[in-house]
Parts: sequence; structure tokens; C-alpha cells
Amino acid sequence: MKLLRFLALICLPVFAADEDYKPGPDAEPKEGVPKGKLTQHTWTSTIFPGTERDFWVYVPSKYDGSKPACVMVFQDGGGFVREKGAFRAPIVFDNLIHAGEMPVTIGVFLNPGVVPPVKEGSQPRKNRSFEYDTLSDQYARFLTEEILPKVEKTHKVTLSKNPDCRAICGNSSGGICAFTVGWERPDAFRKIVSHIGSFTNIRGGHVYPALVRKTEPKPLRVFLQEGENDLDNLHGNWPLANKQMAAALEFAGYDYKFVMGTGRHSGRHGGAIFPDTLRWLWRDWKELKP
Repeated sequence: MKLLRFLALICLPVFAADEDYKPGPDAEPKEGVPKGKLTQHTWTSTIFPGTERDFWVYVPSKYDGSKPACVMVFQDGGGFVREKGAFRAPIVFDNLIHAGEMPVTIGVFLNPGVVPPVKEGSQPRKNRSFEYDTLSDQYARFLTEEILPKVEKTHKVTLSKNPDCRAICGNSSGGICAFTVGWERPDAFRKIVSHIGSFTNIRGGHVYPALVRKTEPKPLRVFLQEGENDLDNLHGNWPLANKQMAAALEFAGYDYKFVMGTGRHSGRHGGAIFPDTLRWLWRDWKELKP
């Protein structure tokens, strides 16, 4: 019993540090702010053969079709659209777009793919790590060749082709995926948000700090969020990996911001600062040509 009490005491600061992060007023509906429309869909991919996934599309109320809209893609999208989740992205979008603090932006929220079971009673095969942690252009092609054209067609919207008007965001493996998309295809996406990014050796992502240092800088804007009490396991140490990424981006002269908190491997800290993250990411949006 004494041992359990001791363990509870030494664990308490770690958990309390994470629980202290809560969504702010920009993540709550505000009177007089019109709501965008959020719809749910499914997609069967050919670039990731055999996979199926749910995804959501957010169209802001201010989109009128008079000009192309900016677009922001989210990995693990189901978590970002939850009304009582850590991020509440559609509500934040409503408030910031209405306030003129970010452009009219269509949100695309994608869950990772799963391969349906071949036998009754068996479990589907999850494709998340392969899609998110692999260092290749496959996920970028999935977005540019399959998902974004689908969104334009089904929702009768026009998405900007200007890569400075395209952003991508994710947590954990979804965070390194966001960076990989921009790294591989800066012609398609140039704004990157990584929360608790897995820049560790799950599928070779630990090489990014060296690649960033040794490669001619790419026209990317990168936001990194991390927590001091994040993971430390056989794949690597997440706080150290993100510090290495931030140092590499600094060395190479990137437009970046690194926010280190006290949280664990969760979206609480990233969600609490998400509105300010978007303000920083889109700070010069009025100068862009969609």
C-alpha cells in the first residue's frame, strides 16, 4: 500500500501537467458567429490498395465560390472534429475565420485507412503506421490525386493550387506524416503543424534532423508542439527528437516555431494552443493569392 501511494505521488505531477491544458474560448461556439457545414464520408483508396476510411469535410459559411479557398488537411481527423475533444477544429475555424484571423479555409479530416477482414469474425488490419510513419511521397500523392479532387467534385468547391494556401496537421505519427507531405511535396503543401510528432525510429523518421541540416531549405512554415513528459521507448525519446528537429530547422533557417510544454503523449497541450497556432500559421494570409 505504501508503495502504491509513493507511485501515485511521483506520477501525480506528470498527469496534472497534462490535465491542466484545456480548450479556451476560441474552441467554444460564439454568439453571432455563423457555423460552417461538416459532413462525413467514406473513401476506398487505390494508392493505399484495399484500404477504406472515414473522412469529414468542413466548408466555412463564408465560402461563396467567388475564388479558390485555402485548405487544411488533418490526419486522425475524427479526433479533430469532436465537439468536446481537445481541438474542436470546426468551431475554432468558425471563430477565427469570422474574426479575420485566418483565411476562408476548407478543412479535410481523414482517418487512417483500414483493410477490412477477409474472414468473418477476424479483425481489420490497421494501416495507420504504414501511411503516417513511412518516409515517401505516397501519402502526399493520396491527398493530391485522390482526396482533394474528390472533395472538389462532391462539394462543388474550388481549392487553391497555391501551396502557401495549403496546410496539413497531425498528432504523433500524424505529425511526422504532416512534415513528410511538405518535405516531399512543397509544391503542394507548405504549412505544417506537428503535435507531439513521432520523429523517432518507427519507420526511419529519426533521420529528419540530419536531412533538414544537409538539404537546401524548402519553402515550408513549420509549427512543432511537444511535451516534456512525452514518450521514451524502444523507438526513441519524443521530447529529444522534437528538440533535434527544432534545432535543425533553426540551423537551416526555416520559418518555424517550437512550443515545449509539460504534457504527455496526448493532444491536450496542442488543443489548448490550437487557435494561436492557427493565427501564427496564417499570420500573413491577406498577402496570399489563392
